[in-house]
Amino acid sequence: MKEESIKFFTEDTSYQLRQRSEIRTWLKSIAKKEKYSILELNYIFCSDEYLLQMNRDFLDHDYYTDIITFDNSEIPGKIEGDIFISIDRVKDNAQQQKTSLKDELHRVLVHGLLHLTGYKDKTSKEQEIMRKKEDSSLSLRRF
Repeated sequence: MKEESIKFFTEDTSYQLRQRSEIRTWLKSIAKKEKYSILELNYIFCSDEYLLQMNRDFLDHDYYTDIITFDNSEIPGKIEGDIFISIDRVKDNAQQQKTSLKDELHRVLVHGLLHLTGYKDKTSKEQEIMRKKEDSSLSLRRF
């Protein structure tokens, strides 16, 4: 039997993701919609401090963030990557956006995946496109 191509890990947090198989199916469907397949995708849930240190070490940024995506893909159309997500940031963002932790976490999960399919978010136009893609992806959830 083929090993799951999407895996979930934790570093420096006790957070446990629910509905893993439904989330895997949903994420794979989004990748397929973007004409990608997932070879290996690792989501690592961590604390603010853990992700801050990664931001400093790997990106030379000295600020908190909710997500850092590393694209390890070598084959066009095939996703291989590591996505680090600060659960602390996601919780804070959910409160600020007046949304549920589940919805905000799912938005961040798909945000990282969309980065791996080529979407950027540096300019306001790119951010607008990314937000529309996130919203569209969230509307496809059936769980």
